[in-house]
Amino acid sequence: MKKRINWFLFWTPRILCILFLLFLTVFSLDVFDAELSFWETVLGLFLHNIPVFFLLIILIIAWKHELVGAIVFTLLGLLFLARTAMTALTNLPPQWLSLLSSFLIIGPPLLVGILFFINWYKKHLYTR
Repeated sequence: MKKRINWFLFWTPRILCILFLLFLTVFSLDVFDAELSFWETVLGLFLHNIPVFFLLIILIIAWKHELVGAIVFTLLGLLFLARTAMTALTNLPPQWLSLLSSFLIIGPPLLVGILFFINWYKKHLYTR
């Protein structure tokens, strides 16, 4: 049972992060709607995916160092949450549909960060 929990805690944040990166990549496909040249399309895809590249680098680092992933992904989720709260407070009345849909961006990094932390904590708890 302990091995099954360790397997779950090891792979779940990594798989969720990969799925979240793929989800964010889908938003860059709107570049193809514009009538752009080949190089303009390549540049547009690159610029749209800079956050994905940044998160991919963090995931590669967090693959071995869970604490880095825990800190960065949790802070990123909290940053998204603060930005969403500030936007909701400045738009009166609040746009509830856009506020609820923003949790698709807030939730996964928070969950991934928490799971990385739990995995790191359990690993260090049993090695002492």
